[in-house]
Amino acid sequence: MIFVRRQPEPPSFQSSVRQPGLAFLARVQNPRGADFKKQRHWKHCLSDLHAAYGGICAYSAHWIPPDVSRGTVDHYLPRDSAPELAYEWSNFRLCTEKMNNYKDCELDVMDPFHIQNGWFVINFTSFFIEAADTLPDYLKVAAKATITRLRFNIDNALMKERFNWVKLYANGDVSFDFLLRRYPFIACELERQNLKDDIKTRFRGPRI
Repeated sequence: MIFVRRQPEPPSFQSSVRQPGLAFLARVQNPRGADFKKQRHWKHCLSDLHAAYGGICAYSAHWIPPDVSRGTVDHYLPRDSAPELAYEWSNFRLCTEKMNNYKDCELDVMDPFHIQNGWFVINFTSFFIEAADTLPDYLKVAAKATITRLRFNIDNALMKERFNWVKLYANGDVSFDFLLRRYPFIACELERQNLKDDIKTRFRGPRI
């Protein structure tokens, strides 16, 4: 995970998402999951969300190809516990369907809008994501809980994707600028760990 800069809501958001959402909330007291299923007005801003955040999943920091899927709208604070934020742009995070399912309605995932770069570290030997050793204990606990919840190190497909893109970069098949645009967490970690050039000669990845 890397820091994600909050982007302003699009001009159409008020009429396409917030207004119909607030109208629904005014009609239904204490809405639950079943109530929200027929009132998914947040879907109307998915294209805008994808464009605003460059198609990058807020949690995995992997690119979501628009020709396949524009991803999903994650409510950082779940709808059931914070219905007043169910139709608020500030509560939306662009993410893959997988990340959305892993996070679900849990509250132990750190907010990409509030973390700092370097709190999460890629180990380029194991390709695990780890909490930085320099974090104070309370943040380290939160980072480890996030890593566990989002299955960064137990989802083989996620690990393989990290490995493959580093291998492609190390072999010269993709540029660093490409990584920065499409896989910014990988790019930022290579740069932060001073591996941007060295990885090309000393890269030795595990078989995944």
